[in-house]
Amino acid sequence: MTQAKTFQADKINALIVNWLREYAANAKVKGFVVGISGGIDSAVTSTLCAQTGLPTLCVEMPIHQHHSQVSRGQEHITQLKNRFDNVSNVIADLTPVFEAFKTEVPDSENEATLNLTLANTRARLRMTTLYYFAGLNYALVAGTGNKVEDFGVGFFTKYGDGGVDISPIADLVKSEVRFLAKYLGVPESIIAAKPTDGLFGDDRSDEDQLGASYDELEKAMKAMEEGMTENNFSGREKEVFNIYKRLNTNNQHKMTPIPVCTIPDELK
Repeated sequence: MTQAKTFQADKINALIVNWLREYAANAKVKGFVVGISGGIDSAVTSTLCAQTGLPTLCVEMPIHQHHSQVSRGQEHITQLKNRFDNVSNVIADLTPVFEAFKTEVPDSENEATLNLTLANTRARLRMTTLYYFAGLNYALVAGTGNKVEDFGVGFFTKYGDGGVDISPIADLVKSEVRFLAKYLGVPESIIAAKPTDGLFGDDRSDEDQLGASYDELEKAMKAMEEGMTENNFSGREKEVFNIYKRLNTNNQHKMTPIPVCTIPDELK
């Protein structure tokens, strides 16, 4: 890929780390809190935060988590703590909290809707937990979303993993995150793993949910930014373009500012 030849990982790494350090100084906070999922985005984000030299707390928040996600997350945290003495970690097992929540709300006969709603609930419980630790440690919650997720298809939970203070890697598409992960020395098991949001208690991947891989969606995102339409494609490329267009349209409510009903001055 052309991108691999031009991607300046060292300079991008330094730029993000300096940005994080300066933002924390201006915000008058002590450090960062990062939710660790066992995925590449959280591994890269936490490594960038660790490089600032500021206290970086890695938080694991399992909710009926698939064992592969847990083991990858622990492998990354162990490696990170061995490399940086400003990194600490904590485990907040939210499974009992999640189960208690379910006993206090009604069920739904629509199983698909119920499962999706509960998946989003998991993300929101985790957001609440991250802000609890951020409050205790006078820290910022560092988001782990990449550009395709945050500004392309809206693949995040509003006020869940979308509820953060800063987004260090949100201007990098997934392939760029991979290049940066290799530069940062993220464990190969994490780099090679299929991306997953881990919100359903199984090993389903993001691709299973989205209907396309991040590499495919990146191409569609670039094509739409360049003004192309579905008429420019055929076969699988056309299918992916329409998947991207549908998700981008349907999830605008996540990616644009909250609508405010503006009251005319003469009525106030």
